[in-house]
Amino acid sequence: MSKSILVLMFAGILVSCNTSVKQNTSEVNQSKTTKMTNKEIVGTFLGAVMKQDTATMRKFANADYIQHNPFVPTGLEPFIGLLPVLKEHGTYAENVRMFQDGDFVFMHNIWKNAKPFGADEMVAFDIIRVDKNGKVAEHWDAMTVLAKETASGRTQTDGPTTVEDLDKTEANKALAVSLIEDVLMGKNPSKIGDYISSEEYHQHNPQIKDGLTGIVEAVQYLTSQNNMFKYTKIHKVLGEGNFVLTVSEGEWNGGKKHVFYDLFRMKDGKIVEHWDVIQEIPTEGLAHNNGMFGF
Repeated sequence: MSKSILVLMFAGILVSCNTSVKQNTSEVNQSKTTKMTNKEIVGTFLGAVMKQDTATMRKFANADYIQHNPFVPTGLEPFIGLLPVLKEHGTYAENVRMFQDGDFVFMHNIWKNAKPFGADEMVAFDIIRVDKNGKVAEHWDAMTVLAKETASGRTQTDGPTTVEDLDKTEANKALAVSLIEDVLMGKNPSKIGDYISSEEYHQHNPQIKDGLTGIVEAVQYLTSQNNMFKYTKIHKVLGEGNFVLTVSEGEWNGGKKHVFYDLFRMKDGKIVEHWDVIQEIPTEGLAHNNGMFGF
C-alpha cells in the first residue's frame, strides 16, 4: 500500500489546533477528582493523536475502538501503527466547531497540508462516541475538497460557532428532520418556507447561493442536468442548542451511494444557516466491514 493511501486513511481522524493542544495538556493534568466532559475527553484524545502520545491515546480510548472511516482499520492499535505516516507528511487538521449531544461529540474541521488527499485543504465532519466509562469508543466522518470560490462568497466553514438556545435543542433537531423528510426526501417540498427563513439564510455549500432563491436555482439546475440528489434515509441527528448535524444516506451522480452530512443553525424556529459535506460511499479498498453508518 502506498504512503499516500495510508495518509488518506487518516481522513477525519485528527482534529486539533495550537490552542486546543494547550488546552488538552491542561486537561490531562487536571485533578483526578474532576470529571471531564465528553468534549474534553475527545479533545484530549485527539490532541494526543497529533502529538503521537500513544500512552494518552491508550488511556482515553478503548482497545476495540470502532472505526467507520472506510479506509482506516478498526481497533486502536492498528490506528496507532499508522501514526508515523501522518507525521511524515505533516498533514493535520484544525477544529472550527465542536458540539456535544449526550455520548456524541461532533466536529467541523479543516485539513491542512492535505495534498495526499488530492487537495491542499479539505473540509470534514467528525463524530466520536464516548462510552459510559469515559472512553473514546467509536468514530464516523466524511470529507470533501475545500473550494476556493463559492456561489455565496462564503467559505465552507466560516460563520458563527457559539452555541445558543440550549433549551431548544430537541425542537431544533425536529426542525432539521422535518426539512429533510419533506424537502430533501420529497414528501412535501412546498413546505420549504416553513423550515428555512426567507429573511436570512446563509449558505456554505460552494455551489449554492444564499437565500431560498439560491436553493430553488440549484434544484432547477440539477434537475435540468438529470443529476438531482436524493436523500433516502436519515441515520443520525445530533444537536446542541441552535446547531444540528444530520447524517443521511442517499444517491447522486448517476445513482451512486453517498453520505450527506448537513449542519444547520437555527434562529427563532427557522433554519438560517447551512454547511455540508457530501462524500461518495466507497465499495473497494475497504479496511473493515463496519460501514459509514451503524449508529
